[in-house]
Amino acid sequence: MSEDKRAPVRDPGSATPLPPPPGAAPAAASRFTAFGLAAEAEPIAPGLHIVATPIGNLKDITFRALGTLAAADAILAEDTRVTKVLLAHYGITTPLIAYHEHNAEQMRPRVLARLEAGEALALVSDAGTPLVSDPGYRLVEDALAHGIKVTSNPGPSAVLTALVVSGLPTDRFFFEGFLPTKSGPRRARLAALGDIPATLVLFESPRRLSEMLADAADILGERPAAVARELTKLYEEVRRDTLPALARSYADETPKGEIVVLIGPPPEGAKALSQADLDARIETALARHSVKDAAAIVSAATGQPKREVYARALQLAAARDEGGEGAP
Repeated sequence: MSEDKRAPVRDPGSATPLPPPPGAAPAAASRFTAFGLAAEAEPIAPGLHIVATPIGNLKDITFRALGTLAAADAILAEDTRVTKVLLAHYGITTPLIAYHEHNAEQMRPRVLARLEAGEALALVSDAGTPLVSDPGYRLVEDALAHGIKVTSNPGPSAVLTALVVSGLPTDRFFFEGFLPTKSGPRRARLAALGDIPATLVLFESPRRLSEMLADAADILGERPAAVARELTKLYEEVRRDTLPALARSYADETPKGEIVVLIGPPPEGAKALSQADLDARIETALARHSVKDAAAIVSAATGQPKREVYARALQLAAARDEGGEGAP
């Protein structure tokens, strides 16, 4: 974008501004307001600017982000209604363009055409850092393929905000996003994630949280976990406990707001055991403990889900009581 920012002339049949006519008067400089003071935004280079926005508290925006949003030729927004609130708060009047999963395929060629014409466009999501659980990835991929410069304006992220207050290991983490909505596929995915030696970070909707935690407790067992809700907002809440305890806590509750679920890594040495190894551990525990206690001991020692260990312990105990050589 030229530093001499003059009012663009628009072709009524196109969303792309035409160059200003010779001798046109310069438009007012791009501005934003912060702390009650008006500031002039510096010109930004042509290309696609990925801009992180607050996940709840509007004060979490960076000065660089404000300047970029004010100086851009247009802002690509996941939901223009949401982004309008942010822009109004900071006195930014840059035009908005809806860009979301339902229109991305149609809009992407138009956006690329504007970028190739030398415009500076900003991409934002409803909250946080774009491209994390939103359709921006394909746009960035195509922009780079067309030789268009892509710049990141870092800032708020629900993933990292939740991780650092969870009380769980932060040296390794795996972001999964949303799990499948139906229990069967969700349990299968949780089982596939179970051996990853890292803290798991997931998004979940309030209405599915209870079912998701119950499935996670069944599949992953007594792992430490946290449910972070309404981060950076007035009613921010983080509950920390084991997965079974959190499942019980939310069994009859439908919380409000955006939710991040974090699940601790498997215990050391919790790599999947062979059935023979697991049975041997259970048999040893059964020799001195009740089925319930034996299952709890083996589950804690191996990281295997308590419910699955308990079911197997019942089978082995029943076979032993019948005088057999063991359950199949």
